[in-house]
This record gives sequence, structure tokens and C-alpha cells, in this order.
Amino acid sequence: MDYLGIDSMKRRLAAKQDRVELRYKYYEMKNRVKDFNITIPAKWAWLTASLGWSAKAVDSIADRLVFNEFGDDNFAINEIFSMNSKDVLIDAAILDACVASCSFIYIYADDDGYPRLQAIDAYNATGIIDPVTMLLKEGYAVLERDSDTKAPVLEAYFTSEGTTYIDSRAKASYSTTNPAPYPLLVPMVHRPDAKRPFGHSRITRACMSIQQAALRTLKRSEVAEEFFAFPQRYVTGMSQDAEQMEKWKATVSSFLQFERDDEGNSPTLGQFPQLSIAPFTEKMKLCAALFAGETGLTMDDLGFVGENPSSAEAIKASHENMRLAARKAQRTFGIGLLNAGYLAACVRDDFPYLRRQFYMTVPKWEPLFEPDAAQLSGIGDAAIKIQQSFPDYFTEEKLHDLTGI
Repeated sequence: MDYLGIDSMKRRLAAKQDRVELRYKYYEMKNRVKDFNITIPAKWAWLTASLGWSAKAVDSIADRLVFNEFGDDNFAINEIFSMNSKDVLIDAAILDACVASCSFIYIYADDDGYPRLQAIDAYNATGIIDPVTMLLKEGYAVLERDSDTKAPVLEAYFTSEGTTYIDSRAKASYSTTNPAPYPLLVPMVHRPDAKRPFGHSRITRACMSIQQAALRTLKRSEVAEEFFAFPQRYVTGMSQDAEQMEKWKATVSSFLQFERDDEGNSPTLGQFPQLSIAPFTEKMKLCAALFAGETGLTMDDLGFVGENPSSAEAIKASHENMRLAARKAQRTFGIGLLNAGYLAACVRDDFPYLRRQFYMTVPKWEPLFEPDAAQLSGIGDAAIKIQQSFPDYFTEEKLHDLTGI
């Protein structure tokens, strides 16, 4: 097979790293606020603001995607995942994929020849994907970076024939053979399509734009609150010979005394209209509504709590768009997990199985919404009626798939 080579893979990775890093900054609430520098004074430039809406958009999906097991597991894939901290591994891969549109599962054999699985984020891995099998034709990953300079210390180049490791500290490279028919780097993709086979991030351009508007509103409200707390006052008619009063003392003093001048005139006191922060609150609600519509969340999820508490059914109905997005993610992530299990089985058995031999193995997930007591009662009534019409239809496994119990 003709390969592009490791240098081409490095260039592909470098071309995408800025976009990946930007989305991680939004997820970790480390993004900069792009201000217009019009209403906020220059001496307030140090003022920052943070919002966790992007993290909420990612976590709302990632936390609901709980992998259960592989059904009809003819090749004992469940055992491989269980021996590799399944819950931590899969949760990390799903979270990274929701942030950066994709992540990768790196497979290698330990000293005993048993497959080990490790999640790698999109900032450190890339490859050429086969849109039919969703496996890579060749891949590249940075397995370790220097803690100070962040320069690559250990790199790996993956092909169908083997994996080549480049150790910059030892200034040496070595290779291992690959018993599987595909490179041992498996992509986990969020919402792929024909144009973008590596998928789409949950933190879209619209999400970032809306969050920037909300952050600017937060900064302006912080400045406005200073004027709201201390309204601006003025004095007219003061004599030019009068002693200048300290501004801070005049602001916080509970009693001020002004005397008439030599001509018997007294100064006039006044106050500018007090600034209201209500427009900033309305703008934040507008931004929250736009962000909720973009991500399938509700206003409650973003901190604007409604008056009446919702039932489990009402919560589920209000998150219908998010439920559909989670179902879509389950289908695509299920393919990635199955591909990782397939290659891991090849490594474990040191045999190049065919991908079509795993067609019966099906990924199974926990229900997206845990049923409450009322919903369980309805499911029980429906199960009884179905069981009367189709005896022995509902098994323990099917009920678990439906209820999570």
C-alpha cells in the first residue's frame, strides 16, 4: 500500500492543532474575551470573565453516553475493555471527541502480549480515514511530550504492516509488527458526514460567537455595577475660592455641609440618573436562549431557572433535540468502540481477523434518561400487555436495555 509518510502526517496534525486548542480553551474556560474597546476604559483592561456554557454543551452529551457492553460478543471483546479500565477509557475518548470532533484509541501489546488501550486527543493524533470502515489507512500520534517545552518526546507512525516509534530523547527509532489488517490507531468520531469524515465538534462556531457576546455583556455589567452602586453626583454654584473636597470622602460620607458664600449664594446639589443593570440581564437571557437553541439545552441548564420544577417526563421532552443528538453519537461512537475491540482482538490472538467476522457484535448503551417511578410503572404495564400477545418476548436483557435496571 502507498503511504503519505510521517512528514505528511505531521503537517496534517499541525494544520488542525490551532482549532483543537481553541475549542479546548472554550471547554476549560480559558478563552480570551474579544472586546470592542469602546465602552470599557483602558485601565479596566485587566478585567476578565468566564462562562461554562461550552463545557455544559459538551458534558450534557458526554455524561449521558454510558457504554454498557457488547452484545453477541463472540470474540471476548468485553474482557479486553474490562481489563483496560473501560469506564475511564471510553469516557475520556467520548469527551475528547465531543470537544474536538474526534479522538483516538491507541492499541499496543504489553510484555505478555495482551492488548492495552489508551485514549489520545485530537491535538496529538491524526490519520487518513477510510470512510467505509471508519478505520485508518495510516496514522500518526504524539504519545509523550516534554513537560516544559511541550515538544514531542515519543512519537508513533501507524501502518497496516507495523508501528514505528521515534524517541527523541534516545535519538533512536524502533518498529513493531502489526498482526491486524489495519493501523493500531482507531478514530472515535462525533457526527461524521461525507464532507467531514472526522466529524463536528459540539462547540460550534455559533457557540463560540454567542459565548463571546455573553462574556462582553458580563464585563460591561461589572463596570456598570460600579456606577450603579455609587451614582454620580454634582455640585453647581460653588465659589472658586472654596476648598476642594476629596472625591472619595464626598462619595461615602453620610452628611455633607455647604455654606453660603460672601454674596449669600448657596451651591446646588444634584445627581445623575442612576444606571440600571436590567438591560445587561436581558442581554444575558438572550444569549442564553440562542446558546440553548444551538446546543439542544434548556434555559434551566444554563442557569436561568424556571418557576415551576419539571417532572421527569417534562425534562425529557424539553431535551428532545439533545436526546436525538445523543442517539446519533451512540451510533457513531459504537462503531469506533467496535473497531477498537476488533483490532485489540487481533493483537491478543496474533491473528488477522476479517472485519466482517464481527458483524454480529453490537454495542449496547445505558438509557439516556433514567426512568422515574411513574415511567417504570408505565413500562411495566406495557410489558405485561406485550408479553400477553408475544409470550417470552421480554427477557431480562431486553428489559435492561429499555430501563437500565
